Amino acid sequence: MRFAVIGAGSWGTTLADHLAKNGHEVRLWVREAELLAAIRSTGENTWYMPGVKLNENVHASQDASQVASGAEHFLFAVPSQFFRGVLQNIKPLLPKKPVIVCASKGIELGTLATMSMVVEETLASIKPRFAMLSGPSFAFEVMREMPTAVALGCGSKKLGKELQAELSSPTFRVYMNEDYRGVELGGAIKNVIAIAAGISDGLGFGSNARAALITRGLAEMTRLGLAMGAKPQTFMGLSGMGDLVLTCTGELSRNRQVGLRLGKGQKLLDILDSMKMVAEGVKTTEAVYQLGQRHDVELPITDMVYKVLNENKDPSEAVRELMTRALKEEA
Repeated sequence: MRFAVIGAGSWGTTLADHLAKNGHEVRLWVREAELLAAIRSTGENTWYMPGVKLNENVHASQDASQVASGAEHFLFAVPSQFFRGVLQNIKPLLPKKPVIVCASKGIELGTLATMSMVVEETLASIKPRFAMLSGPSFAFEVMREMPTAVALGCGSKKLGKELQAELSSPTFRVYMNEDYRGVELGGAIKNVIAIAAGISDGLGFGSNARAALITRGLAEMTRLGLAMGAKPQTFMGLSGMGDLVLTCTGELSRNRQVGLRLGKGQKLLDILDSMKMVAEGVKTTEAVYQLGQRHDVELPITDMVYKVLNENKDPSEAVRELMTRALKEEA
């Protein structure tokens, strides 16, 4: 198959390389001229994946029309807050009924739209077919062909099985799930909880606190997911619990690192200014906070992370308030 991969960050580059290793022809859209020059001269993405040679079937370009020409599938790996704009720009180059595979994990601010909603709204006139790729998958490890399992959310079983076969390899196992709404919500909300886990670790609160945040974070994720039409079992799978555990505990987690540095007393703007890659959870926290209010769903961890990020709430005080809330039954 011919894939157009839109976005040459760490995850887009990794998925482009993975698809090429699977024998597909891959064209990778690169926004920055300097990065494109580096990829072409070294055979590596020196900004985001230095030291790893890209498969020879990955063809990088800044020309979106060249990237899109003849492609059957379009995989997007751009920050979620830019997803709509990128879709609008590339829409004139897409065929009718394009296959859109989204690897961006987030909720759009303002509209509070999930990524599937953004696709449906932006590409309605050309009737897109949508799939969401999510799950516990650090790009660094996938690029080095370490064993990884992910979920592919797709409402069409036929399309889902086709994509499952095209994406899977001996080191990258893809599970199909028709509950694409649950898959995309799990991938977004886990980043919020990862910031909370990082704050806890930065404050030195230990393993007990981290385990509690992961468990209660899963409860929040499930509550909001059910209110938005997702299935509860999805959140016990790879895109829910699996990705949540990885992002809350892994050293490669950008969102956990944001929380860790906040817990140690650093300022949010200073943290973000020092990061080359996007920590999706910072913007997603505000969106999830607003979704909780819209759907009248209790999200105490999200509420506290929101206040730390947006209202300068002291992280220690946020934890104290979480621990001294009215006692209740576990649910």
